[in-house]
Amino acid sequence: MDVMYEKPVLTEDGVAPEVSMSTDDLGPKGLLPMDPGAEKKVVRKCDLHVMPMISLLYMLAFVDRINIGNARIQGLEKSLNMEGNNYNIALFVFFIPYILFEVPSNIILRKVAPSTWLSFIMLCWGIVTTCMGLTKSYAGLVVCRFLLGFFEAGFVPGCIYLISMYYKRYELQWRVNLFFCASILSGAFGGLLAYALASMSGIGGYEGWRWIFIIEGLITVLVACLAKFFVVDWPETSKFLNHDEREILLRRLREDVAEARMDRLDKKATRRVFSDWKIYVGTIMYFGVVNTGYSTSFFTPTILQQLGWTAIRAQVYSIPIYITSAVITLFTAFCTDRLRHRYAFTILGVFVATVGYVILLAQKTVPVGARYMAVYLITVGGYITQPVTLAWLSNTMGGHYKRSISSALQIGLGNCGGIVASNIYITTQAPTYPVGFGVSLGLLWLCGLACTILVVGLRMENRKRERGERDERFALPREELENLGDDHPSFRYGY
Repeated sequence: MDVMYEKPVLTEDGVAPEVSMSTDDLGPKGLLPMDPGAEKKVVRKCDLHVMPMISLLYMLAFVDRINIGNARIQGLEKSLNMEGNNYNIALFVFFIPYILFEVPSNIILRKVAPSTWLSFIMLCWGIVTTCMGLTKSYAGLVVCRFLLGFFEAGFVPGCIYLISMYYKRYELQWRVNLFFCASILSGAFGGLLAYALASMSGIGGYEGWRWIFIIEGLITVLVACLAKFFVVDWPETSKFLNHDEREILLRRLREDVAEARMDRLDKKATRRVFSDWKIYVGTIMYFGVVNTGYSTSFFTPTILQQLGWTAIRAQVYSIPIYITSAVITLFTAFCTDRLRHRYAFTILGVFVATVGYVILLAQKTVPVGARYMAVYLITVGGYITQPVTLAWLSNTMGGHYKRSISSALQIGLGNCGGIVASNIYITTQAPTYPVGFGVSLGLLWLCGLACTILVVGLRMENRKRERGERDERFALPREELENLGDDHPSFRYGY
């Protein structure tokens, strides 16, 4: 029987037609094992060409998304006559289009070359960021934040989808964490850049906070113009690999997923995707922890300033927090891929961040140094857990379409945590923020509960398949059997 490769065959411009690739080109199923040296060489080339550019783009994306936190302590609110919860509203409106347009964007990405689509939306959000520095009113700021969310919507799920097309399941966590380190380091980079740009106050008649948006936006526009030539497209048309290397890459990916393919999005496949409980549990996992990620990004400079430090000192002291988080995140990725285990690391991050939240909830009775350490613990704990939830759900998805849609749904719906984060740090409750810290702690344990439900459910499903309780699916028509995705009886889940 002909085994069909799960990824799409693309035309020379990187567009994916609705066809699948036969493994006849790769030889018979009885091929000798691949040369380990040649396989490692292919993986190294993927690392050098896939990861660096999209990680740089993500760093700039996150800087553009969270630079409003640095602009705030440089006089944004006073300049635009903002009062009450106006700042929270400006944060909130970003997430409305960001959540709604993630799935449509991944559908477009299925039809358009990633190098074209990702660079285009980046160019658009770079222009919007620059406009935020030129706006003269609070209303203009809100409109810009809405447009920023619209254009950034497809970037993260698109990149996670693209990365997952190049690596085997237990190679994915390291790459996802490398990608996420870009967002972590953007906190340090953004704080350092904001520190430098704030000193430009008065140049051209603009306040320092305006230069933060203007310069960072222009950098994004410049990089977007170059990104088209450096972002990779799908593996089948990867220009950085020669013919033999592409064959090795396609074969190793096919062998990793075995029969778990979903090359057609027909009615039955659509029903399987949207009725899969794992996607919704994975979304709750991400929702619970992403609130912590956004909380630290939006409010760390403000929290540190309210420890009694100046705005500049608060920005500088936020830098080592993010650098430490990046190092620990990479170490976590190494461990979780090496051990081929996800669950324990998600719970570890939850416990670490919990200690930080408890300290901040009791901050009136602890010294400034302990409060500063609490911000470390929250940031580190959140970034231990957050990228693992993404790679873990992707590992449980079998098939091209299912991986695409699940990634967009998890990140899209999960980013409702950003809406929560933008509304729970109430200005009148500064500097203790009991609601903000309390809600974030509760959501963190919602993430922990969802992770526990997922690991129990996956273990139960694997045992059922070992006992042959799903073997009746082998009797399905061949066309349906070859499009089951991870519902195929031969697929086993990792946890």
